[in-house]
Amino acid sequence: MLVMQQPVLRRFWYATVPVGHLQDGPRPFTLLHENIVLFLDADGRPAALANRCCHRTAQLSKGWTAEGLFVCGYHGWAYNRTGHCVRIPQADAQAMPAGTRVPAYRCEAHHGYAWAALEDPLLPLPDIPEAQNPRFQRFDQFYEVWQCASLQFLENAFDNTHFSFVHTRTFGQGDQPTPSQYALWPTPWGFDSETIVPVHNPPHAVRITGDPHPVTTRHLRNQWFLPFTRIFHATYPSGRQHIIMKCATPIDDRIMQLCQWLYRNDTEADCATAELMAWDRAIVDEDRAILEATEYDVCIDIRHGVECHMPSDKPGLLMRQRPLELLHTHGETEVHR
Repeated sequence: MLVMQQPVLRRFWYATVPVGHLQDGPRPFTLLHENIVLFLDADGRPAALANRCCHRTAQLSKGWTAEGLFVCGYHGWAYNRTGHCVRIPQADAQAMPAGTRVPAYRCEAHHGYAWAALEDPLLPLPDIPEAQNPRFQRFDQFYEVWQCASLQFLENAFDNTHFSFVHTRTFGQGDQPTPSQYALWPTPWGFDSETIVPVHNPPHAVRITGDPHPVTTRHLRNQWFLPFTRIFHATYPSGRQHIIMKCATPIDDRIMQLCQWLYRNDTEADCATAELMAWDRAIVDEDRAILEATEYDVCIDIRHGVECHMPSDKPGLLMRQRPLELLHTHGETEVHR
């Protein structure tokens, strides 16, 4: 799926940057190849505008905020969160040209991030129950740009086959190449899935899993939220739960930004934050290395007209079909394969 050819993808929410980082000033961002700028309004709510002043086309991200308005750094024109120009320093208020504005986009704070949608969203913002559960700690991990397509990342995230090869240095069992089978069922927001995966449990992972045995299992109950968000929910035999929210925000066809944070139901005494961060980082780096070494639309070999089918390709097929189904329920047909 080439995201730039899918107009429907403009109608979903995407995580951009942590809301707290906007307190230092506006941030430019590229979403689906559209240049936007993020800032905080007078109420401290995140807002998103096109990153071009309607006066002389200067990038608004070169400006600043004042009294909740976005001020262009070229001539001082000031915009509110709806994109309307409400002040031109060189003109009287009565001389304000009608319709002076820049495009504005939907923007909301959710799970600590500013989420943006370029057009009216088809679905609500994705949620996770553990975020409201006092038994779970939250760990903010990272947001970073990958040279990888968003759909490519999501398909890999649900691909059990790669565990035995990509993750041999962390948890994968190289001598067990046959993947565990998924149970999948569609939901209004994407699909839910469930499987049980045996994994290596080396000594340095024992405090992560809470299991002293050299091999343990992950009971995975993972969710996919249209179009590029995944909740990874792993429960170990010890009762430890390791829950990661991964948002693969598309910058363009070839590049994405991965936002990731973690929930755990243990304590710092059980497993230190530094241990958790190092363990997850090693796994993430293994995925990143292989994904950035593949072609950005890896599941379709256009040159030879061959569609690749892997043993665990069912999640990937659903990921490609569900946006089309959702569009059809809204009576729309503008979709490109």
